[in-house]
Amino acid sequence: MKIVVKVGTSTLAHPTGMLNIRRVAELCRVLSDLKNAGHQIILVSSGAIGMGIGKLSLPERPHDIPTKQAAASVGQCELMYTYNKEFAEYNHTVAQILLTVLDIQDEQHRLNFQNTMNRLLQLGALPVINENDSVATEELEIDNDTMGALVAISVQADLLVLLSDIEGLYTADPHKDPKAQLIHDVLTLTPEIIALAGGEGSSLGTGGMATKLKAASMVNAEGIDMIIANGAKPELLYDIIDGKPVGTRFYGVSPTAV
Repeated sequence: MKIVVKVGTSTLAHPTGMLNIRRVAELCRVLSDLKNAGHQIILVSSGAIGMGIGKLSLPERPHDIPTKQAAASVGQCELMYTYNKEFAEYNHTVAQILLTVLDIQDEQHRLNFQNTMNRLLQLGALPVINENDSVATEELEIDNDTMGALVAISVQADLLVLLSDIEGLYTADPHKDPKAQLIHDVLTLTPEIIALAGGEGSSLGTGGMATKLKAASMVNAEGIDMIIANGAKPELLYDIIDGKPVGTRFYGVSPTAV
């Protein structure tokens, strides 16, 4: 399978903004093992700004663009150093690709990106993709859930997995409603399902359920399944690959049609 895995800041970092070393190490171990099994893995990683916040000892997530860009510049170095070190332990080579809004909108840039991705996968590399937050001036408008969806569509992936700080889509906010139930399968993104989306996520990240449902809508329209799962448990990726019920699965094609 060709799998795009998007990991959020809340998964990669502690609430302090500093790297969650144990979790990142486990994520890289599992992804390396899946790659060893023959799957093509593409990692869309948030975390540059969050890492930069911790590295620069900023008291909170910055609100002005220059400080966000500065934090991203510092954090991206930390992020890629970590990925390179962790994946190298399993003899996998990582490649960094930073994208902006223009790269997605411009036809030639998008084609260049697709050609680069295809060649990297042919060469056996593991691409790590993030928005180029250090130069983006559009208020960092592409969240990485949407970025994950755009990447999955561009490379014609079989599956998009969004690892987040929540198990999946619930019937209500599980942090506020103890009766909230996890929805395991979404065959169609109905208005009722979309209405379940809440606001923003953690203080370090920017992605909430609304951006995840938008990503599901994008990839499902292209026949690609998407799963939301808890990033605190990277080993769940094994169950996902084995077809076991994990998190919430949004179907690009109805299971009855397969």
